[in-house]
Amino acid sequence: MSYSSQDVHKKVLGKKGERLVEEYLKSQGCKILKRNFRTPFGEADLIVEDKGEIVFVEVKTRSSTFYGLPREAVGKEKQKRYVKIAQTYWLKTGKEPNARFDVAEVYADGKIEYLKNAF
Repeated sequence: MSYSSQDVHKKVLGKKGERLVEEYLKSQGCKILKRNFRTPFGEADLIVEDKGEIVFVEVKTRSSTFYGLPREAVGKEKQKRYVKIAQTYWLKTGKEPNARFDVAEVYADGKIEYLKNAF
């Protein structure tokens, strides 16, 4: 399998965004529980605990808004997959299913727009 330079750029940009959001969440008092939690339904970028609540965070990093806001990439299908990812997490950990789903938008300049209860 070969990757184009654009694929590599997207991966690097995405990982940078995830690190920035992780640091942001830690500064807000959140505890990081999992990074890149993989399931048959997809991957949760971050799972954190925020004041006793489990939070599933989708990180969307963009170098521009030419194709729209990052949050617009989290459509109904992605939201349905996140619910299944959360159910898988609860089954694996035995934790009570009290969760919320947030979206973190990260821009090229490092700015973060954090949307609690995004869906």
